[in-house]
Amino acid sequence: MGRDLDNAFKGAGRSVILGRSLIALAVTVVLLIGLGALGFLFLAPTSDSRSSSPRTDKSPDGSGSDGSADSAPPRPPVVTPKVPPYIPQVGTGKFIRPAAAGARTTGHGKLLRYMVEAEGGLRQSPKAFALSVDRILADPRGWTAGGKWSFRRVDSGPYDFVVRLAAPGTVDKLCGAGGLDTDGEVNCSVGKQVVVNLRRWLLLTTFYRGQPAHYHALVINHEVGHRLGFKHMTCAGKGRLAPVMQQQIFGLKGCRINGWPYDTRGKFISGPAVP
Repeated sequence: MGRDLDNAFKGAGRSVILGRSLIALAVTVVLLIGLGALGFLFLAPTSDSRSSSPRTDKSPDGSGSDGSADSAPPRPPVVTPKVPPYIPQVGTGKFIRPAAAGARTTGHGKLLRYMVEAEGGLRQSPKAFALSVDRILADPRGWTAGGKWSFRRVDSGPYDFVVRLAAPGTVDKLCGAGGLDTDGEVNCSVGKQVVVNLRRWLLLTTFYRGQPAHYHALVINHEVGHRLGFKHMTCAGKGRLAPVMQQQIFGLKGCRINGWPYDTRGKFISGPAVP
């Protein structure tokens, strides 16, 4: 009888120990599950979370082969027309080059041959775009005013640069191939290409409201300026004309709008270099 009681007590003791072990295990599991759920609440993205990578200015504002893109705030202030223009994200990817028959050389300095092309699918006239570029580069306030360069449009053979009008997505592709971030918003100058963003060409910027021709001059002269070796500049003083190499789409910094490298007296419009 005594031996049976001893065995019974020993069995009960083992049951108690086993029970306590099971309870401890259960508590541990519950704690682990709770901590896991807590971690999920803190680490998992919520339904309205946004993921973004910081923009880096990959453009050294350089000349020649380095390239340059007007990268700064992602969305410059633009004019909102009553009837939105047709701006596809991408065009056909194929470029149309108007004939350059009858093109004349303007200026008396080093001759630079250029081509003009427009991407298909933009509902823009390649010929009209080419004529706009021709007028801008031939203007007496343009890059020929200093006597260092002359321009002539060609449609074949050797050339120094090509001016291309392209859809935002195509601009990103062309400029991105040269390591430049245009984010579908701005223009760039890379390699032998001056790439004009259709969005910029049509929506202008609020500072040039109602003056598309003047703004177009800024676009072409600014990007061609990079091809000629000029880096970004900033405003030289309140009330003065903004240098054409200033990124005017992001602010005038006290200057007045200006799309030309030289003034009407033939003086180069300069400003402090941007670090």
